[in-house]
Amino acid sequence: MHEQTPAAPADVPADPSSTEGPTLFDWEFATDPYPAYAWLREHSPVHRTKLPSGVEAWLVTRYADARQALADQRLSKNPAHHAEPAHAKGKTGIPGERKAELMTHLLNIDPPDHTRLRRLVSKAFTPRRVAEFTPRVQELTDHLIDKIVEKAGDARDGEADLIHEFAFPLPIYAICEMLGVPREDQDDFRDWAGMMIRHGGGPRGGVARSVKQMRTYLGELIHRKREDLGNDLISDLIRASDHGDHLTEAEATAMAFILLFAGFETTVNLIGNGLHALFMNPDQRERLQASLAAGESDLLETGIEELLRYDGPVELATWRFATEPMTLGGEEIEVGDPVLVVLAAADRDPERFADPDTLDLSRSDNQHLGYGHGIHYCLGAPLARLEGQTALASLLTRLPDLELAVPPEELRWRGGLIMRGLRTLPVRFAVPNT
Repeated sequence: MHEQTPAAPADVPADPSSTEGPTLFDWEFATDPYPAYAWLREHSPVHRTKLPSGVEAWLVTRYADARQALADQRLSKNPAHHAEPAHAKGKTGIPGERKAELMTHLLNIDPPDHTRLRRLVSKAFTPRRVAEFTPRVQELTDHLIDKIVEKAGDARDGEADLIHEFAFPLPIYAICEMLGVPREDQDDFRDWAGMMIRHGGGPRGGVARSVKQMRTYLGELIHRKREDLGNDLISDLIRASDHGDHLTEAEATAMAFILLFAGFETTVNLIGNGLHALFMNPDQRERLQASLAAGESDLLETGIEELLRYDGPVELATWRFATEPMTLGGEEIEVGDPVLVVLAAADRDPERFADPDTLDLSRSDNQHLGYGHGIHYCLGAPLARLEGQTALASLLTRLPDLELAVPPEELRWRGGLIMRGLRTLPVRFAVPNT
C-alpha cells in the first residue's frame, strides 16, 4: 500500500517553469505536490522517474490516461511481473508483507484469482452491512469527540490533535468491529496500525514487525472464529468459503489484513485532508455548516466527493506492472515496467474538471478517481464515505468554531509514496456548554 520515503529529492531541479521539470518526492513536494503534477500533466504526462527507493517507474498524470491505465488488463497487479533488478526486490508493496506471507490479497492479484476473491469479499462487505453499521460509527464518533471535550476540563478553550485523537482511532475501531476483532484486542491493532503509517518515522524494522504481529493475530482469530462464527466480516468470509468457493487459510488471513489496513489509512487521510481543506477554504466550510444546521445532507454528500477529488487520501494508485509492450500517453512501456497512476494529478486535470484547483463542495458530475476505477475499485469506499461524512458533520456541528492552532505552514505531511496525509492537525475550540 505504501512505501517508506526519505527526504532526499529523487528527480530534477525544482523550478516548475523549468523545461527540466519539478523536483519530486522531497518534503517540499509532499507539502504541496499539485504544482509539480500540473507541470507533468502539461509537459510529461507519462513520466519515467527514479523513486526514492531506487525503483524506476512511470507516473501517469492525465485523467484520460489514468482512467485507461486503471482498467487496462495488460497492467498486472501481481508483483511477480515486475522486471526488478536485485536492489529493487520487495520495494513495491507494504513493508514486511512478503516475509509475513500476506501477498495473496486483492491489491496483488489478477483475474481469475482476483475475481474469485473479490466475489467472496463482496458477499461479506455488502452495502446493507455498511448501512447497518451507521449507528455504531456515530457512537464511535461521538465518543471520541466527548473525550476531546472532556480533556479540556473546566477550561473555556480546548485543544486537540485531530489526527491522533480523532481521525486515526475512528476508522481503526470501526474496521476492527466490522472484522470481528474483540474489543479487548483493539488497542493492539491501534498500536500496530500506528507503527505502519509512520512511513519510516518509527524504529528500524518496526513496520515489518507490526505486519508480522498483525498477521499472527489474524491467523489465530480466524482459527477461533471457525469454532464460533459471529456476525462480522471474518465470519462471513469463512461462511462464504465453506459454501462453494474456496478460500485458503493464507488467503483469508491476507484478505482480513488488507481489509483492515486499507480500511483505516485511507479514512484517516480522508478526514484529516478534508478538515485541512475546509480550514483553508472558510467560505466552503461556512456553506457546509449552514447546510448541516438546516438539517440538510445534500451538500455533505457532494462535499465528501469533492474533498476526495481535491486532496484525496490516496495520492498514487497501488503498483501495476506491464505484462506486454504497450503505448500509454505517447510513451512506450516495456514488459515488466512499473506503472503508478497519480490519482491526485488526474483529479485536478483541467481537461476533465472545471476550475480543478478550486474547492467547490456542490460540484456536480464529479467522477473522480479517488477510490480507483475498474475491477480494482475500492470495496471499502462506502464505509469510508460513511465515516468521512459522520466525522465531518459531527465535528463541525458539535465544535462549530474549530480552528487551526498553528499557522498552516507549520503543518507537516507524511512522506509515504502511495498515501497522502498529515502527521498532525492541532486545533483549538471553545468548549461547548453541557
